[in-house]
Amino acid sequence: MEFYGYERPDGQVGIRNKVLILPASVCASDVTAAVASRVEGAVSFHNQTGCSQVPSDMQLTLDVLAGYAANPNVYGTILIGLGCETCQVSLVAEKIRERTNKPLKTLVIQEEGGSLSTIEKAVRYAREMASDAGLMRKMLFPIDRLIVGTECGGSDPTSGIAANPVIGEMADRLVEMGAAVILSETTEFIGAEHILAKRAADQETRERIYSIIGRYEQHFKNNGEDVRKGNPTPGNIAGGITTLEEKSLGCIHKGGHSPIRKVYDYGKAVTEKGLVIMDTPGNDASSLAGMAAGGCQIAVFSTGRGTLAGNPLIPVIKLTGNNETFKKMPDDIDLNAGTYLTGEKTKEELSLELLDLLIKTANGYLVKSEALGYTEMAIMRACNFV
Repeated sequence: MEFYGYERPDGQVGIRNKVLILPASVCASDVTAAVASRVEGAVSFHNQTGCSQVPSDMQLTLDVLAGYAANPNVYGTILIGLGCETCQVSLVAEKIRERTNKPLKTLVIQEEGGSLSTIEKAVRYAREMASDAGLMRKMLFPIDRLIVGTECGGSDPTSGIAANPVIGEMADRLVEMGAAVILSETTEFIGAEHILAKRAADQETRERIYSIIGRYEQHFKNNGEDVRKGNPTPGNIAGGITTLEEKSLGCIHKGGHSPIRKVYDYGKAVTEKGLVIMDTPGNDASSLAGMAAGGCQIAVFSTGRGTLAGNPLIPVIKLTGNNETFKKMPDDIDLNAGTYLTGEKTKEELSLELLDLLIKTANGYLVKSEALGYTEMAIMRACNFV
């Protein structure tokens, strides 16, 4: 099985061809948004971090900023900072160059004469970069060049018994063909950690699974919370999920049945083939951001109650296991897996439909979140602002 993509100078393969206008901090975000709005093919996002952070918190931001610039769907990056933030442009640029050799331009607002001067200069850079990107031709690549993220949100019982098993079936097929699949959302492994640990390919991976879950639990305890008693959201509870363990047992179905090859820290580059774990929060926007920073070109997202989630860089395919949700939210859901519950289609049939949609999307088809321009964005936090 193959798809058409863009070969990058760093050897990666993209399925989109975007120019990223990258804000080093919250203080540069309005400027980057203004630049992106003036250039076709350019994208940006509002970065709420990048300043007033302790080193461990700042590292998470740096990893995502560098990972976003390195994401295969990005042709090149215009990096803009205010000038006095913690994530200095020079530091972010250094981290970007450690991960990719793609085109990169940098601007510092305090050194360019202010916001209007910076916007004017950045627009020129971005238009030139977008023109160069437009000259790229798609080439045919084997499916083993794909890194596919998996996510779930707005869950209900149909997520764990229909939509997530369909994703898992597709994930197993992708792994068999040599692709990489990321299982995310560490908080939603709690209560199912022993099941995942049994599937670890080696002792190091097994220990890492327990380690990341233990770290999350301890973080909550440090803040006076017991995550096992209070994780399900109001939407989860209204949908019929009552405990975190119940949610976790449904969540992990997205990973299918393949061995778990490695556990990656949040936002780090994914280089292993097969099924891997990324240590991300359960928060949808920040989990997707971590996987995009890790290099995934596309994500599959299950939702029982419905969601609008998108991402600035990667297509997010949404499916539901709830027939009523599919009827109520046809504007936002790409595939209905509820037909598995009604017996109209088998899990295998639906997984093949999902795989076909994945390849179709890789070849340029706009999923609903893309067509609507939804680009939610958040970055995982280690602690409060300074």
